[in-house]
Amino acid sequence: MRTTTTLFGVLAVIASAALPAGVAHADPAGFTRSSLYFDTTVGPDGSRHCNVEADLYTPDDVSADKPAPAVLTTHGFGQTKDAQAPTAEFLAARGYVVLAYSGLGFGGTGCKVTIDSPDPDGQAAQDLVSFLGGADGIAYEDAAHTRPVPGLDIVVRDTVAQDGRTLPDDPRVGMVGGSYGGAIQFAAAAVDPRIDAIVPMITWNDLSYSLAPNSTGATVGVSTAVPGATKTSWTTIFSAAGVTAPGAAGYRADPTKVLGCPNFADPACGALATSLTQGFPDPQAVQFLRSASVASYVDRIHTPTLLIQGAEDTLFNLNEATATFEALQRQGTEVKMIWQKRGHSSGGDQSLLSGGASRPNPDTQYTTARYLDWFERHLKDADVDTGPTFAYYRDWVGAAGTADSYETASTPDVGTAQSLYLSDGGTLVSDRGAIRAGSQTLSTPVGGVVQGSTPSIVQVPPGPRPENQPPGSFVTWTGAALDAPLDVVGAPAATVRISTPTPVTGDLDAVVAFAKLYDVAPDGSATLINGQVAPVRIVDPNAPVTITMPAIVHRFDTGHSVRLVLSGSDSSFRGGLVPRQVTVAAGDAGQQLVLPVVGG
Repeated sequence: MRTTTTLFGVLAVIASAALPAGVAHADPAGFTRSSLYFDTTVGPDGSRHCNVEADLYTPDDVSADKPAPAVLTTHGFGQTKDAQAPTAEFLAARGYVVLAYSGLGFGGTGCKVTIDSPDPDGQAAQDLVSFLGGADGIAYEDAAHTRPVPGLDIVVRDTVAQDGRTLPDDPRVGMVGGSYGGAIQFAAAAVDPRIDAIVPMITWNDLSYSLAPNSTGATVGVSTAVPGATKTSWTTIFSAAGVTAPGAAGYRADPTKVLGCPNFADPACGALATSLTQGFPDPQAVQFLRSASVASYVDRIHTPTLLIQGAEDTLFNLNEATATFEALQRQGTEVKMIWQKRGHSSGGDQSLLSGGASRPNPDTQYTTARYLDWFERHLKDADVDTGPTFAYYRDWVGAAGTADSYETASTPDVGTAQSLYLSDGGTLVSDRGAIRAGSQTLSTPVGGVVQGSTPSIVQVPPGPRPENQPPGSFVTWTGAALDAPLDVVGAPAATVRISTPTPVTGDLDAVVAFAKLYDVAPDGSATLINGQVAPVRIVDPNAPVTITMPAIVHRFDTGHSVRLVLSGSDSSFRGGLVPRQVTVAAGDAGQQLVLPVVGG
C-alpha cells in the first residue's frame, strides 16, 4: 500500500507503456525482458482461473547448462508490475532470473483484490513458482492463453523444500517487495514451502490493527479483542485505490470485477463501510481483515525472513514488524529485522530500498546491501554474513542511510525502561518523590468527528505540528528540559487512570482517546514524532489503561523536553460516537510514561 506524495496521488495507477505480448527486449545492463501471461488456478478446489500479467528478466549468461536462482516480486497497492522494474533490473544485472508480476485485481491481471490472502493470492504466486521450476501449461505469450510458453529450465532446482519434502517443480527462489508486495510474500510462503527466502518491506502484521488500531489490551502481537479507531484517511485511500486500480481497460478485460463489491472481494465493501461509518470494524470485518494477515497464519511460515520496516510510517508502524518478528522467532523460523527511516508517510519517493527504489545501490544503502546478502546466502549458497539480528536507523547521525547510520543488536529489546511520572500541573517528573496529585479533563466530540483542523498524518509533516485543537479537548504533561540527549528506541508505553461521569456499556459508547508523543524544542515548538498516534478504545474506565504506543527511534536533544498528549479526537481517525467528559488523574507512581532508552 505505497502512496505518492499527496493524498490523492495513490489513486493513480502508475502509468507505463505495456510491452507487446511475447516480444523480448534486449537491455544494455546484460539481461532480456519479455512479457508473459499466466493461467493461474485458485480457490478451495482450484477451479477459478485468474490471468496474471508479468515481466520476465533473464540474465544474458544464464542457460540450461548454467542455471541461476530466481526472484519473484510484486508491487504496492494500486500499482502494477511496472513499479518493480528498478528492483527487477537491479537483481537481473546481478545474475538472478526475475519474474515481476501484477497482483490479482491490479493492472491487466484478472480476478479481484483479496488483500493478499493465502487463498487466492498465495495460490496464484504458487503457480508462478511452479513455472520458474519448469512446469508447463501455466505461461503464455498472450493474455488469451493461446500461445504456450514452456516452464523454465534456466533456474536452479532444489531437491528439498523448506518443510523437508521433495516437491515437483522446485526452483531456488526468493521474494522481495514492499507494502502490499510485502504481505504477498507471507501469503505465498504459507502455501508454498518451495520458496527459499523472503524480504517483506514496510508491510502489515494484522490489517485490522493497521486500519483501526487499538493501542491497549493486546492479545497476541498487535491484535486486540476490542476494536480500535478507524484511520479515516488511510481507509478512504485504500478503498478508492482498490476500486480505481484496474482502470477502464482492466474492467473490460475482466468484467467480473464490477460485480458485487467493485474490484474487491465481497466482504471488503462491508468491512470498509462499517469501519468508516461507526468508527471501528465489527467482528465480521475484523475476521476478514485478520484472515488476510500474517498474524492469522504465521505458524505456516518456515521460510528465512528478512523484515524491513520504516519508522516514518503511519500506516504500518514498527510495532507490526516487531509482532511478526517475535512470532517467527518463537517458532524457530530464521528471521532478522531492520528498522529503516522511510515508510509510507515519508513523502516523495517512498523507497522500498533506502535511498530510492529507482536507485538501489548496495555500496551506499545499508538495507539494499542487507537484502542482497540475504539472497546471496539463501539463493546462491554464498558464504556471506547476513548481518545482525536487529538494526535500526539513527537519523541524528547524519550518514544518510549508509551502514554508519545504523546501530545493530542481537535483539530488538535494546532499550532500558525509564519512567516519567504524570504529576499535577501537567508535568512529567522523573523522581517519584516529586509526584503531586492532580487531574485534568478533556472532552470528546459528538460522533467522533474532530472539532478542529489538524494536518493529516497520512504523511509526516516536514516541521513542527501544533496540536491545533479546541481548548479542553486534550490534556498534556511536559517534562523538564534535558541536560543531555535522550535516545529512545522501541515502543513507549503510557499508563493512565481515567474516569467519566456516565457509564460505558460496550464498544459503541466506549471512551476513545488518542495518545501522542511530542518533542518540544527550546523555543516551545512541538513536533509529533514521526506523525505517530496511538488510539485507545476504553470499555472499562474503572481500570488503569496501559497504552502501547508505536515504536520510534528518536533523539530528544539537549534542551528539548518530552511531552505526552492525550486528546479526545484526531483528524486522521474516527473517534468515539458518544461525547464524553474524561478526567485523567495524576499523583501516584502508577500513572507514568515509560520510555525504552539506549545509551546514557
